[in-house]
Amino acid sequence: MQNFDYKTPTRLIFGKGVIVKLPEVMSAFGKKILLTYGGGSIKKIGLYDQVRELLKDFEIIELSGIQPNPKYDPSVLDGVRLCKEHKIDVILSVGGGSVLDCSKAIAAGACYDGDPWDLISYKVKAQAALPIVDILTLAATGSEYDAASVISRTETNDKIGYIDPVVYPHTSILDPTYTFTVSRKQTAAGIADAMNHVMEQYFTEDTTLLNDGFCESMFRSLMANGRKCIDNPEDYTARAEMMLACSYGCNGILALGNSPSGWPCHGIEHALSAYYDITHGEGLAIITPRWMRHILNDHTLPRFVKYGINVFGLDASLPEREIAEKAIDATYKFFESIGIPMHLREVGIDDSRLDEMAHHIAVNEGLDHAYAPLSEQDIKEILVASL
Repeated sequence: MQNFDYKTPTRLIFGKGVIVKLPEVMSAFGKKILLTYGGGSIKKIGLYDQVRELLKDFEIIELSGIQPNPKYDPSVLDGVRLCKEHKIDVILSVGGGSVLDCSKAIAAGACYDGDPWDLISYKVKAQAALPIVDILTLAATGSEYDAASVISRTETNDKIGYIDPVVYPHTSILDPTYTFTVSRKQTAAGIADAMNHVMEQYFTEDTTLLNDGFCESMFRSLMANGRKCIDNPEDYTARAEMMLACSYGCNGILALGNSPSGWPCHGIEHALSAYYDITHGEGLAIITPRWMRHILNDHTLPRFVKYGINVFGLDASLPEREIAEKAIDATYKFFESIGIPMHLREVGIDDSRLDEMAHHIAVNEGLDHAYAPLSEQDIKEILVASL
C-alpha cells in the first residue's frame, strides 16, 4: 500500500427537501452572493425561484449561460470580474458539474491579481479562493465532493484538469429529486462519466482488497441503478443511490493507498471535447473499451479477469483471456444498452485531426506514466479504433 495524505472538508447535505437549510449555510459567509448557473433548466424545474425566495435577504449577482465543458472565456473571466466588482462573499453554484467546475475556477481567480489562467495551468499556486456552496442537479462528475475542475480554453484547444485544495466546495446540497428531469442522454452520459472515474482508480498497479471491493461495488451500483434511472426517471431510490455513487467516484477515497493510474481515458477524452466540444461522458464511453482492448496483455490480464468475475459475474473457470475479452465486451454492451453512441463518427469526429489530437494528448497529458503507458502511437491507435 502506498503512502497518502487525505482530507475532505466538504459538508454533504443529502435528501429530499434539504434545500431549506440553504439560508443557514449561506449566512456563514456574508450577504453578497454570486449565483452561477447554466442554460436555464433550473428555471424550468422551479429551482431558481425557490433559491431566490430562500435567499431574499441576500444580495445576489448572477452569472448565467455556463456551458458544458465550461469555457475560460467568457464564463470564468466574467465570473472573476463580477466577484471583484461586487466584492462577492460566496459563490452559489446551481446546476451540474460544469457549472460547479466553472465556479471553482472563478473562486480561485477572484482571489488572484493576475491572469486566472496562471492558476488553472499551474504556473502559479492559488493562495486562497472564495467559499463555494453548490446545489446539484445532475449526477455525474463528482465535482460536488472533490477539489477538481475541468476548464476549456477554446482558442488553444486546451482542456485542463485544475485540481487545488482551496476550491473544495464548503457545502454541497444534494436532493435526488432535482435529477428527475435530466434527459435520457445526460443521465446515460453521467453514468458513463462516473463509471470511468471508478475505472481510472481500479485499473492501476498497486491496489488493496478493500479498494477493489469499493470499486467493484460502485460499478455494479452504477449499472443497476443507472438502468433504473433511464427506465423510470422518477425512481427516487435509484436516483439517490446513483447521485451518492457519483459523489464518491472522484473524491479519491476509492484509491487511497493505490498507485497512481494516470487517468488515461480522461486524458484522451479531454482532447476530444476540447477540439469538438462533445459530451464528456459519451466520449469516455467510446474511448474506454478501446483503451481496455489496447492495453490487454499478459501483465494487465489478471486485472481484467478480476474485473470480469467480480463486476459482471463471469464464470471463473473459463480461460483467463476469454474472461478478459468478455469483460471488455460487456463494458461496451452496457454503454450501448443505455443509448450512448459508441463510435466517434456518431458524435461528429472524423479522422481529419487524429494525428493532431494524438500529439496534443501525448505532449500535454503525460500518459507515458499511466498504468499501461501510452505513447503517441498508442493514443493514435486507440482513436482510430474508436472511429
